[in-house]
Formats: sequence, structure tokens, C-alpha cells
Amino acid sequence: MSYEEPVPADRGSARTLRERRVIESAAAELNGYLDLSYEIALLGRSCGGEGSGYDPGARLIELCYEDLTEQRELFETAGRRPAGEEAAAVMAETVFHEAGHALADALGLRFDNDRAEEDAADAFAALMLIREGPPGERTLLTAAQAYELAAAHTGPDPGTDEHAPPASRAAAHRCRLHAASPTRYPPAPTALPCPDTWTNALTPLLRQSPQGSA
Repeated sequence: MSYEEPVPADRGSARTLRERRVIESAAAELNGYLDLSYEIALLGRSCGGEGSGYDPGARLIELCYEDLTEQRELFETAGRRPAGEEAAAVMAETVFHEAGHALADALGLRFDNDRAEEDAADAFAALMLIREGPPGERTLLTAAQAYELAAAHTGPDPGTDEHAPPASRAAAHRCRLHAASPTRYPPAPTALPCPDTWTNALTPLLRQSPQGSA
């Protein structure tokens, strides 16, 4: 893992990412859970608007400083100031999401379409955070809240984005939290109840995590 020198506009976000050790903490969790046949690098950098992502050719996860800036502004606009902690939490979820893509690449998994892979990467991010117990659950809840705030700005139309609409991603994370810890997290406040399949899907994982159940 490494950090590139940020452009001037990204210096504050780069400092936050380093100080909160977002990349280092995520890497430690991933290394403790996965054993791949090759290494995947993690890099913090200024991306020039491209956004965080996984590069299969380089086997590299890029975490963009400006993404943290956007998340901090999203929470601060909603009245949560300062929002460095919230922004860092969302970036942690982002690292695990991109690691989901990296894992799918390493295992040669195939999906029916890009949306299906994005949904799987979201699920992997949620599972990695839930493995951490209450601290990870709080991080996942913050990510869900970020998607809810984004939904309020973007509306229900996802456009050409291969990801699910932000509101759907938020609801899915809340359902996963409810499945992992029903007492700490009540059913998601959505029009439809969480399906029973969330609980079934999380059961094998929770057996491995001493803090995974309420």
C-alpha cells in the first residue's frame, strides 16, 4: 500500500486518509481473511475526477482523495460538521467494495452484467465490515447514510451508472445490518421489508466472527 503526493486541492483529504489509516486498516482485514495467489496493491492518490476503482491489469485498487472530499461535503451539507470521521468511514466501505471486484477477478467469477458484479462487490464490502463487529457495523451504517444523502440529491433515476441507485444500495446495506444484528439495527425503513435471504446469506460469515451476533 502507498500514497501518492496529492494535488494542492486534495491535501486535506489525503491527510485525513493517512491520519485515520483507512487503507492500512482495510488491508489488515483483507490480509487476515483472504489468501490470494498474487498480491493486490492499494494506492491513495489524486485521480483527476476518475473516481476510486480496481484496475485488473495492474492488480491495483486506487482510492481517490477527492472522493473523500465529496463525502465530507455531502455530510456537512446535511448538517454533520465536522464530517471527517463520516467521510473516512465511507472510504473504508469503498476499499472493501473495490476489493470485492479484485476478488471476483482473482477467482475468475463471471456475472450476467455489470450491475450484478457491482451488487456482489457491495455485498462483499458489507460482509467484511460486519466481520469487525460493532465498529464495522457502524462504518457500514455510515455508508448507508451516505447513499441515502446521495439519493436525496440525485433522485431515483440511476442514469447510465452500472451501480444500483443510491437508495437501493442504502436499503441493501441496512438489510444486511439487520440480518447481522437485529437488536442493534431494526428493519430497514423502506417500502419493502428485508427478505429472509439476507439472514441466510450472512449466517456462515457470522459463525466465523466472535462479534458478529447480537
